[in-house]
Parts: sequence; C-alpha cells; structure tokens
Amino acid sequence: MKDGLYYASQFQKKKMSVKEWIDDRDKQVKKLNPELNAFVEWQPDEAKKQSESQVGTGPFFGLPIPLKMLGQDKKGWRSTSGSRLFTETVATTTDNFVKKLEQAGLTPLGKTNAPEFGFKNISDPVIYGPARNPWSLAHSPGGSSGGAAAAVASGLFPIAGASDGGGSIRIPASFSGLIGLKPTRGSMPVGPNGWRGWQGASIDFALTVSMRDTEALFYQLRGSTKSAPYQAPQEEWQQHKAANKKQLKIAFLTESPVGTSVSAEAIQAVQKAVKVLEDGGHEVTQIPYPVDGRQLIDSYYLMNGAETAAMFEGIQTGLKRSLTYEDMEPMTWAIYQYGLHLPASQYVRALQLWDQAADTMEQLFTEYDLFLTPTTANTAPKIDEELQNDRIRTDLANAERLSVNRLGDLVYEMFEKSLAITPYTQLANLTGQPAISLPTFVTGEGLPIGIQFMASKGREDLLLQVGQLFERENKFILPVSYREF
Repeated sequence: MKDGLYYASQFQKKKMSVKEWIDDRDKQVKKLNPELNAFVEWQPDEAKKQSESQVGTGPFFGLPIPLKMLGQDKKGWRSTSGSRLFTETVATTTDNFVKKLEQAGLTPLGKTNAPEFGFKNISDPVIYGPARNPWSLAHSPGGSSGGAAAAVASGLFPIAGASDGGGSIRIPASFSGLIGLKPTRGSMPVGPNGWRGWQGASIDFALTVSMRDTEALFYQLRGSTKSAPYQAPQEEWQQHKAANKKQLKIAFLTESPVGTSVSAEAIQAVQKAVKVLEDGGHEVTQIPYPVDGRQLIDSYYLMNGAETAAMFEGIQTGLKRSLTYEDMEPMTWAIYQYGLHLPASQYVRALQLWDQAADTMEQLFTEYDLFLTPTTANTAPKIDEELQNDRIRTDLANAERLSVNRLGDLVYEMFEKSLAITPYTQLANLTGQPAISLPTFVTGEGLPIGIQFMASKGREDLLLQVGQLFERENKFILPVSYREF
C-alpha cells in the first residue's frame, strides 16, 4: 500500500523527490479541493523550501503532512481556529507538536478545514464553508478534523494532522473510512501556548491509512516534558512496544450511552468484529454500559462552557473590547454565555466526575484488555442535514438573556441530534484513556462506519495489536485510493 512510510522510503532511496511529489500534490489539490474544501491554506513553496533542509531525518523522511487549522501552529502561517475573529491572525511560534512532527521527518504543507473552535462533529465553519466527504460529496467527512479526513480519504495525503477533544479524530475516521487513534492523555507534546487542552480532554495526533504508519507515528511523537500538566503512565514506554498477547479479553456493547437509537449498520459492524475476534481465539463478552453516559455528557458541555468563557476573556483583553454575538457563530455564542454563568464549584465537580469515570474504566480494564463499541451510531450526515430547529436557533441568538439552567438545557438541545450520531467517542476524552477507530464496515449505501476500541491508559500497544489483527485479516475497507486490486 502507498502509505506514508512507502513514500518516505521512495524519498530516501531517491526513487522520487519530495519536490516532485509536492508539485504533483499541488496539481491534485487545485483539481480536487474546489469540491472537497479540505484545504483552507496551502503552502507548497514553503514546504519545498523546508524539505531541502529537512529530508534525511526521522522515519517519515520529508513526507509532506497537512496541519489542522485548529491548534497546530506553524510560525508565519495563518492560525484562525475556524473563527472570523482570527481570519488574518498569523502564528508567531511553531508549537511543540508540530516541531515533533518535523523531527519525525514530516514536512508541514497546508492547513485543513475545521469548525469554529472545534465544537462540532462536522466541519462547516462560516468563514470557510463545509468540507465534503470523498466517499460522497453530499455528506460531511465529520469534525472537527473534517478537512484532514477529506485530505486523506481523497488520496491526496496518506497522513494528516488531526486532534481529538470529544471524538474529533475518531468521528472523521468512522465517517471517512480511515484509522483514527486518540492517544492517552499526556502522551503527546503540548505547549508552548496551550498546555491543558480542555483540561486534558483534547489531544493531537493524526488520521492514517495503515497500522504501520499509525504505530511509527505514535512512537515517534510520544513523549512529555516536565512542564506538561498531564503525564501518561510509562510502564510500556521502556519496552517501546509490549509483546502481543496471545488471547485478548474484550468487552463489547452496542447500546448508546445516552439512550438514543443506534443504526442496524453500526450494530452489524460490531457483530462482524466480534466474530473476527472470536475466530482469532480471543474471548469476547457483552456488558452493559459501565458509566452514566448522560451525566458525563452534561459534565463535558459544562467544561466546554467554562473553558470557552476563559478563552474569550483572554481574547477580549487582547482585542481591548467586549465580544458580541456578531463576533462568532451562534453555537459558540451559546456555549460562551453558558460558561459566563457557571460557578467554579460546578466546574470542579464536573472534573471530579471525569476522575470517577476514569477509575471505573480502569477497574474494567483489570478484567478486560479492550472495550469495543461502534465508533459512531450512524454514517456521516448530509451536508444540508438539519441538526437544529428554528426554536433552538432563536434561543441561540438570545442566549445572553437566558438563565444558567436554561442555557445548560439549550447547549444539550443544540447538540442533541449531533450527539445521537456520535455518542460513543467522548468517554475516552473525559477519562484520558486511548481509543482507536478502525475502518471495517461499509453500508449498502456505500458509506463507511467504524468500530472503536478503548484500552487502559498507556496501553496503545493493545490498540495497535487489535488494529493489526483486523488489517492482517484483510478486514479494513479503506478509501478506493488505498485499495490494492
């Protein structure tokens, strides 16, 4: 397969030059991007300059990689967070995650579409318009790493920078037929401008098309500094990769954690995965959902509100003016207003709830190696699908007049239809445990839907093992550009 390491080896053996490959990508992006809207910034000349000095370092040996237009800053490049407030903002520093990508041999090339501040599971910011899914242009590639997913699923790039604060790597992976790993909290580089990332819920990594790329990239990027507020467990670090377990014990379920319906296709995807696992000699057991999903989602939205209020306080200081409804999208405005009314005690209790859930899950992982669910409850929504109604939109516009209790209800209501599509991914963000979406199923309509595995903190090796099992058994259904005929 022509994955990232394939191209890196071609560059290293001088069978292909990075410059020539960038020139080819330039032609392809100009051809495909008007339909996909995957890229919102494109820097081929800068990438070619950097590749002249960078090629020869790291296993990815000069391979160009798109960055996400949200939290992945390259000095001198635009940094908008998908918001009209920052349309012309340029990064003054390169962040530590991007520096680590470069140390791995990767060459940043362009930035991909993302929703305003990453709040959605689709990518349709007002300032850029919607990204579209290469499997079906009428559908979304997901969010918030939707542009990254479109860039990879289209065959333009085998790896794209992504980040995950509630499923923003795994949801696009499910919707776009890709591999999406969300690493353990504290295992990826952070800083220097942002350290806590939604109190550790958000983490950077990438979207990929092969397990060897996923593994190589993870071990190249994994690391921490004493400055980082979160530190991942390191018992597996000294071994680099633990030996595969001959028999895995896996818990699974298909019910929605918030009581919403789950499509027959999502259930079928898990059932097929269970059979593959059992045929491979692994022990698989169905369990009830181990935590209170609705309570956790409420705590997640509360965190979003508090973090947004704090973020906008800093933005107002920098702009030297108050922010208004016209400065942002309606959903962002409502989250902001909610955060302004929240007492600190509720925020602390929400984080304590996360810790309790993490402990519950770690207890589960003393009995089971992995926890299997659908990645998403359904396939990608259509670009024009109505995810809200007129009453909700009216309330969003008048959010500053609502009570804190009504604002809490409004935030849940405005996400309710979206959450019903993607109810499974948030748990791993709140507990800090690693999770991976694997591309093992395509519906009769020709749209992909993924399966998700979670593991104990620091046990990405088990996620890599199960991913390799499905890949080795030819159970991956990747986008057509990566299929071997």
